[in-house]
Amino acid sequence: MTVVYLCTGKDCCPIVDVSEESVKIGEDGNLCTLTKEQWETLKEKVKTGEL
Repeated sequence: MTVVYLCTGKDCCPIVDVSEESVKIGEDGNLCTLTKEQWETLKEKVKTGEL
């Protein structure tokens, strides 16, 4: 599992939590869970500039 914090601290910060089964993005009370397939689609759309 890999967890990346998207701010300078660990309180009230969005995270990207990558595990074998899924990827969780967000923070406590506001969390989105993507399948690995959805995560790969999101990454590709960001890389190609679609998002």
